Amino acid sequence: MKLDCSKHVFKIISEEAEIMGVRAYVIGGYVRDRILGRPSKDIDVVVEGDGPALARRVGARTGSHVAIFARFGTAMIHSEDGEEVEFVGARKESYSRDSRKPSVSRGTLRDDQLRRDFTINALSFSLQKEDMGEVYDPFNGLEDLRNGLIRTPLDPDTTFSDDPLRMVRAIRFATQLGFSIVPEALESIGRNRGRMAILSPERVSEELHKILMSPRPSVGFDLMDRTTLLELILPALSALKGVETQDGRGHKDNYRHTLQVVDNIVPHTDNLWLRWAALLHDIGKPATKRYEKGLGWTFHGHEVVGARMVYEVFKYLRMPLNEKMKYVQKLVLLHLRPIALVQEEVTDSAVRRLLFDAGDDIDDLMTLCEADITSKNDRTVARHLANFQLVRRKLQEVEEKDRIRNFQPPVTGEMIMQTYGIKPCREIGIIKECIKDAILDGRIPNDRDAALALMREKASELGLKESHDRYGFCANAEKLLSDA
Repeated sequence: MKLDCSKHVFKIISEEAEIMGVRAYVIGGYVRDRILGRPSKDIDVVVEGDGPALARRVGARTGSHVAIFARFGTAMIHSEDGEEVEFVGARKESYSRDSRKPSVSRGTLRDDQLRRDFTINALSFSLQKEDMGEVYDPFNGLEDLRNGLIRTPLDPDTTFSDDPLRMVRAIRFATQLGFSIVPEALESIGRNRGRMAILSPERVSEELHKILMSPRPSVGFDLMDRTTLLELILPALSALKGVETQDGRGHKDNYRHTLQVVDNIVPHTDNLWLRWAALLHDIGKPATKRYEKGLGWTFHGHEVVGARMVYEVFKYLRMPLNEKMKYVQKLVLLHLRPIALVQEEVTDSAVRRLLFDAGDDIDDLMTLCEADITSKNDRTVARHLANFQLVRRKLQEVEEKDRIRNFQPPVTGEMIMQTYGIKPCREIGIIKECIKDAILDGRIPNDRDAALALMREKASELGLKESHDRYGFCANAEKLLSDA
């Protein structure tokens, strides 16, 4: 089999390799994706010789900056078509039991193909003038591509034990490509699960991100469950599995429900963190599950517990503990709130409070709530979706009228301190909360004059008097300090 090698960068690599007296091949994911007809911007070039030296020559020809990574023996340039082209010398590897970082020595193309994770990633094609584009396939990767199979070039126990990240990568590729993992490799993943202990959480979370961004993430999480990796990687998700029955009454399988929610949300967002919110939205249910006579199974407060658990999940996987995590926490915390707005008689106050609490994330929250409808009854799904469309209209009407989504208090703490000549104290918080509640409840409009009038009224109740002394103390500051 031959592939088209008309790209200008391939011609230059071929010519410069010939001048150097070395042989160069494109290998790995780019070859696989070219054959599958998938877009790919990352080109890996393996050189039977000095890879970075060839990169320097190609960079000089194309006028491209050459980034050298001496620690890894690699170099990278950007082609005129916008691809990242990475150069590395062909190598062979050997592993120790306590690390996934191999000992490396120079090798041949076949040595390099032997160290690859899967047969479909061991494919290469020649950049030599005499056989440009010829595919080298020592492990029947082309046949595995045709049959949609994930298979290791070597015995899977060796491949997975050497680098246990390959177990998660096998699941990720199966999910992304819609392929199946061959039975012997699937069984090997279960046998080698203990090797996961040597992996850094960051590498695992990178693979989880890619699974979540695939067309059907549920495939990947089910494969992790089947191979017993799920309980190691995401125990909070694994804990959702199973159904309990009491007095003849059971609850839905919250694990299966969660995977359906994630698949439901995929067509509506490419936001990775919204997909994480879908995956984690019910993780508080096992801790809050109760059976109550007359009510059946309840999960009261699971959204509050789940929001707290998001931090632990992110910390365990070493994902960012910043605004991304807080965004996921917020959506988990609020995911039940829009359901309460379905009733026709819902008050504007409840709508304002949801808009205030969700802020700019209200649309994402509604997308999550709509994905949370997982009934097998099409009529039920249609009815719930119609109800949520009603909620969206209510949100829009109240937002247009009251400008709550990006609510900023018309009266700030600084203004209160200047008006009454006080330093930070409890009274400031009481006044601000009173103004916020009055606006959200619709008792006063969201404007400065109304807020100032209420500020004066509440301050008078608290015994504060207007002062021009910006540096005075709150009347009961000493008591507050002693209470603290």
